[in-house]
Amino acid sequence: MCSTQEQNKKTGEPPQGLIVYSSKTGNTRNLAEAIHRGFAEAGISAQLAPVEENPDPLGAAWILLGFWADRGRGDAKALDYLKGLSGFRLGLFGTLGAYPDSAHAKGLAQTMQALVAEKNTPLGCFLCQGKIDPALTERFKSLPADHPHGMNEERMQRHREAAKHPDDADRAAAIAACTAMIAASSGAGGAG
Repeated sequence: MCSTQEQNKKTGEPPQGLIVYSSKTGNTRNLAEAIHRGFAEAGISAQLAPVEENPDPLGAAWILLGFWADRGRGDAKALDYLKGLSGFRLGLFGTLGAYPDSAHAKGLAQTMQALVAEKNTPLGCFLCQGKIDPALTERFKSLPADHPHGMNEERMQRHREAAKHPDDADRAAAIAACTAMIAASSGAGGAG
């Protein structure tokens, strides 16, 4: 797959933005790749990179940071990358096992946007459900029924539903939400 950055080397134009993601089970990578494709189809130039590559953000007009939920926050790799960013227009997209309209998801979005706002200009946060690591599901099954994360029929149903995501509707919603974040940011300042 030829990245937009590689495509832009042919034209000499730098990418407009940077899409960085952290992914454990493939959910967030799935969204990042869909957003990148959607942007390319819309003529929005962006470099796509996993957080492990520690891409240099200098010159980016905006950054989208993808993460997976871990105990009410973004995962450690995404948070480490975020710590190194200052003065950027920064949007978020993430995946979680909980329903995206749940109180847990709303708290996650608020926490992550507050972390962005410490040193950057937040552009928004898109969340969708994603399949839960099977090892975690098995661990929850071994917990006592009265444990806060003990598996019951309601939780098992949520895990089964999460296994279906992200789906085509989630990918389309992510593209639309991230496109709106970028469009709304066009007048804001940034560290370019």
